[in-house]
Formats: sequence, structure tokens, C-alpha cells
Amino acid sequence: MEDIEDLLIGSGGGAPPGFRLPINTVGMNPKKKPNPNGRNTNKKLSQIQDPLAPLSPKVPGTQTIYIKTFGCSHNQSDSEYMAGQLSAFGYPLSDNPEEADLWLINTCTVKSPSQSAMDTLIAKGKGARKPLVVAGCVPQGSRDLKELEGVSIVGVQQIDRVVEIVEETLKGHEVRLLSRKTLPALDLPKVRKNKVVEILPINVGCLGACTYCKTKQARGHLGSYTVDSLVGRVKSVVADGVKEIWLSSEDTGAYGRDIGVNLPILLNAIVAELPSDASTMLRIGMTNPPFILEHLKEIAEVLCHPCVYSFLHVPVQSGSDAVLTAMNREYTVSEFKTVVDTLTELVPGMQIATDIICGFPGTPAARMKKVPSTVVKKRSRELTSAFEAFAPYVGMEGRVERIWITDIATDGIHLVGHTKGYVQVLVAAPESMLGTSAITKITSVGRWSVFGEVIETIPHINDKTASTNETRSQEKCFPGANNCETCACSTEPETCACGPESCGGQATSGECAVTKNVVLLEDRNNRNLLGWLLRKRKNQVEKRVENEIGLGSQKKQEQAQGRLGEWGFVDMALLGGMLVSFLTIVTLLVHLGFRIPSSN
Repeated sequence: MEDIEDLLIGSGGGAPPGFRLPINTVGMNPKKKPNPNGRNTNKKLSQIQDPLAPLSPKVPGTQTIYIKTFGCSHNQSDSEYMAGQLSAFGYPLSDNPEEADLWLINTCTVKSPSQSAMDTLIAKGKGARKPLVVAGCVPQGSRDLKELEGVSIVGVQQIDRVVEIVEETLKGHEVRLLSRKTLPALDLPKVRKNKVVEILPINVGCLGACTYCKTKQARGHLGSYTVDSLVGRVKSVVADGVKEIWLSSEDTGAYGRDIGVNLPILLNAIVAELPSDASTMLRIGMTNPPFILEHLKEIAEVLCHPCVYSFLHVPVQSGSDAVLTAMNREYTVSEFKTVVDTLTELVPGMQIATDIICGFPGTPAARMKKVPSTVVKKRSRELTSAFEAFAPYVGMEGRVERIWITDIATDGIHLVGHTKGYVQVLVAAPESMLGTSAITKITSVGRWSVFGEVIETIPHINDKTASTNETRSQEKCFPGANNCETCACSTEPETCACGPESCGGQATSGECAVTKNVVLLEDRNNRNLLGWLLRKRKNQVEKRVENEIGLGSQKKQEQAQGRLGEWGFVDMALLGGMLVSFLTIVTLLVHLGFRIPSSN
């Protein structure tokens, strides 16, 4: 089937954001029906729907839609936008696939398990005779897959046309919208999965050409939203009550290089719009090393801001320069270390997550000699063992931290909050505390999160003229957790290979974040890099403990000095009198000693 392009006569573009196009402007193919003689007489053709044709049994806008999302936070944001438009046109949304009239499946092509899950779900939908619409990276990058036969497709840059596609699919037509040169508007209706978290796409595609990566094939070349449009969106969501903003893209660090700006310019513009009481926090998305090396100091300054989490996801993928070259990653191990060293030195409590490819090569690199599966599994066991002994939260118990509470844990008892260093903190608190921040005492620590008890909530003044110094003084940093990690109690979706803002890639043996599950080394240099990362973490923890001990001793000295300083005039007078009396007695005793005659 050929792609269906916009057929607006006399217009170079589509409809305004969220606007439903007249039905006679959408091209489609009718569903193919088997010929009783065994021959398929249907031919590929574009057909214009007769506007006088009878309506489907249900009035458009009344059918129930089930949406399933795979993959990164960018995909999640796309699903939220599609859900918002469908909801705006009256379509009820349901989490129950059985009761839905149509399934909308937003796919991920980064890892084989995600695509396999998509295949299974599509097969199940076809078996249940459900109308299917498939979105996301899989159809965009591999539109001729056998699994996609007989289903409608919406491309990654056509999500603002989802209502049309759903309506035509419900009528029995197979519709495909894949090609476009403009980005979807940011002000489309949106139904957030988490009401207090806004996932904000700042650009699509990337500038890289990693040999293992398939994301560029799906998302395309770099396309950045303007600073003004992104700042406008931030103002809007803050006014809506959003308390956490995630900047999402295939490569955050590459932002703006296609439109003459850069990431620090955007970050500073966004931060200027955040409430000065830090009631809304910003989380910067995944960035590859090449594109932040020239902006490290500027980015570090932003990460120090009280409204920005001291966290960054920087994939290394391999500890071998030779392998990095084969991957076409455009940086060296030394340059990756420079990124880590600079940020940890300049940002108090800085936390950096990274990834290592498990079984390179893969995807376009599949022509290279593959790593034997036995070697991959051996490396997996070795690294899993190394990280099982990794205890990132040692020393946190008893600490008092400010956290931002944004989610409900799956156990239904705890709420999920994060420190400024993005350590996940689980607290037993009422659901009414969602979207608030609080001072919390850490009561115990686990492998992937810590537990705390709320001491007091922090009132949000939402006044941009308030002193940022007061807010900064409240912040406490700790070099802790990994946002790529999914705690057993957390409702956060499991991230793909490059975390919430995947850099993409479909390795034949899979990939994952270094602090969870399977992580594999390529060669001895990888071992050196891993050791360097672990030593760096250990040194951070030891330095923090030493500082706390030093601060404790200093505090005791100050308390002792303070007690001396608390003596009043009467106390000092009494002490002086006692000293004078003592000296007088000593003088008298000496005088009398000279006057006693010798017994001789």
C-alpha cells in the first residue's frame, strides 16, 4: 500500500491542530476481502469516501478506545497527545482492551522484546476482530512488516491526525499517514497518564548515525521545536498545576543545532519560567556525550538551579574506543569521563546514569561479526554480580531531604517522591499529597529506592518574585539513585535501553541501563570503565560521609563556643570574684609561711 498524503486541494498543509478534516479529504483503501475463487481481485488504489455514504452502526465519537504504549517517554507523550485529541472529540478511553471498540497501539523499535510484545498484541487484536491502529517507531521505520498488513498506521509526525484515522478505521477502511515535514503542535489536547507530570518533547530525531541504532530510521533527522514554543508550553502546563516537567527527545544535547540555538539557551529560558519556590521541577532528558562536551559548564550551572534535578542520563555504550568507533558514537572513553568528572565536580549531589550495550553489533551493524551468545551470557552474569554488590544509598539513613511527590506506588500504600538528586523515596502518605513537596527523614534504604517519613510539607507560594536564595538554602543534594531504575513499588514504566529518552538501537542481544538487570562489557577496557565508575561512586559516598563527620565535629565545637558565649554579666562577675578570692588566699598562705619561726 502506498502512503496516504494530505489531499487538501489548494492547500499546502493540513488542518489546524486538533481540527477534524472533512472526510472527503482523507485517502484510504478498503479492507481486502477474500475472493471465493481464490484470487484476490482487490488492487491497491486510493479511494475518496462518499460523504453521503451511510454511517457506521455507532455515531463517531461514541466508540471506546484502548491505548497501549511501548517504549520511551517520547512515545508516552505521543500517546497522551493522541488520547487528548480522541477525548476532545468525545471518544471514551478505557484500560480494558476487551470492552474497547478499537485498539491504538503505540510501538517501540528500540528493543526486540518491545516489538515482540507488539506482534503478540496485534495478533490478539486481529483474533478478536478488533479494528487496529498502529502508531510509533515500528511502522514508521518498517512499514512493510507482515504484521502490519490489514491495520491502519499513523506516523510519528502525524499524531495530530489520529482522530481521522480512528474514524476511518472504525468504518472498515485501512488508512496510512506516514510522511510529513512539519512537527505536530505542542498545544494539542493532552490526557496525561500522570496528571502532575508533563513529558515535553523538545526535538525529534537525531544527528547521529550509530551503527546499532534504528531510531533515526524511525524518527528521522533532527527537528527541534523553537524556544518560544517550548517556553509557551512550560508556562501553560505550570498554570495547569504540573509539578514535574520531563524534557524528552532522542538526544537532548543535540537540541537546536538545526535552528541556530543550543540546549543551554533553552534550559535557561525554561528555568526562568519555573516558580521560584521550586514547586515545579525540571528533569533534563538523555543526552549523548558529543553534544554536551562544549556546554558542560553552562549545563552544570543549570543543574545546580533549585528547580532542576541534579540528574543526567549520559549513555557510554562501551568502554572500548575501538568498539565506540565501530558503533560510530563520535566520542572516546576519555571524553565520556570528562563529562562525568566535570559534572560531578561542579554540581553538588550530581547523579549520572549510563548504559552499556549488551551484545554489539546489531541492526545495520549486523553484517559485523557477532558476539557469541555464550560470551554475552557470561558477561551478563559477571556484571550482574558486580552490580548486585553496588549499594548507592549507604549513609542516607537518618538524613533529612526535601522531596517532590509525583506518583503512587503499585502497593497502594506509598507515594513516590524524588530528592533533588533524583533518589526515589517511598513515603506512607495520603494521596492528597500528590504534587506537593515535603521535608522527609530517610528511615531505611533499599537497592533501588529508600523509604522515608514526612516531617512537614512545604507550602508553595508560586511567586516568581520570591527570593531564590531562600529556596536554594532548603535544597539538600545527595548523589543517589538512577531514574532508569524501576523500583518494585513504583508505577514508572520500565525504560528502554537508553532510558526514558532512548537514543535508540535494536541490538540483537538487547541492552539495558548499567544499574539494573543485564549489563555487558565488550572487552577489558570496559572492565576498566566499570571499575572507574564504581570507584567514583565509592569516593563520592566516602567524601560525603567524611564531610558529615567533619560537619558534626565542627557543630560540636560551635555548640561549645556557643555555651561560653551564653554567659551573662553576673556569671562573669561571680567567676571573677572567685578568682580574686583564690589569689588572696594563696597570697596570705605565702605571707604566713615566711613568718613561722624555724623549730631550730
